[in-house]
Amino acid sequence: MRYDPIKSVLGNVVRRFPLFRVIFYKLLDLLFLRAWHVKRAVGRLLTQSPAAMVYDAGSGFGQYSYHMASTFPGIRIDAIDVKQEQIEDCRDFFSARGLKNVSFAVEDLTAITHRDRYDLVLSVDVMEHIPEDELVFRNFYQALKKGGRLLINTPSEFGGSDTHGDDDQSFIEEHARNGYGMAEMRSKLERAGFNVEWIRFTYGKWGMASWRIVIKLPILMVNITKLFFLLLPFYYIVALPVGLLLMSVDYFFENKRGAGLLVLAVKQ
Repeated sequence: MRYDPIKSVLGNVVRRFPLFRVIFYKLLDLLFLRAWHVKRAVGRLLTQSPAAMVYDAGSGFGQYSYHMASTFPGIRIDAIDVKQEQIEDCRDFFSARGLKNVSFAVEDLTAITHRDRYDLVLSVDVMEHIPEDELVFRNFYQALKKGGRLLINTPSEFGGSDTHGDDDQSFIEEHARNGYGMAEMRSKLERAGFNVEWIRFTYGKWGMASWRIVIKLPILMVNITKLFFLLLPFYYIVALPVGLLLMSVDYFFENKRGAGLLVLAVKQ
């Protein structure tokens, strides 16, 4: 059992016990450093555009749509994913929570035909799964209004899929590529028509240390024996404060190099 099967197990638990979903969202926001960086960037963008139309391109469990819809009730969100079961689960949950400013649909990002519709396209840990990335970037460009922005979070070439060589197998499965270089990302977005406002590294030295302590090591231990689930609360009593401290360093200070990329581009 590696990273993606663990996600599937958690997804099944959330599906069976909908009341657990909010707690699950809060755990994702706490334990995954990418959520810290993405939510800060999204917050700044939507504060400037409180009535924005947002496209959550690869909504997954729905945690970012939930955060945006709850925090900025004046926005409208179209949340899409290729997985039918996740879309149905999110649709039922959001309806039960009375969040009427989000709609869910199954869509393939390589085949979308939206035109001049959105103020913000959000793509979190999606592009590394899609071989036809430049096609998707062009589709994002067409979907945005003039002046609209694209926010991408994705692994970088510096160990973003927890690989350190071309022959390494990713701990995080189902990736079409191990990560992007800054120059590669910039050139692909510019070929699609975007102007890149900034690209920042996340998961620097301390962020990656937190990832290993808070996420990777517990999963590796569960791979050895499911009994480790019983020990996780005791493990996190010690490990979580250390991990959160390391994550804070990554969050508040600039990384000169890191395993993640956070990218903001604009359609001029």
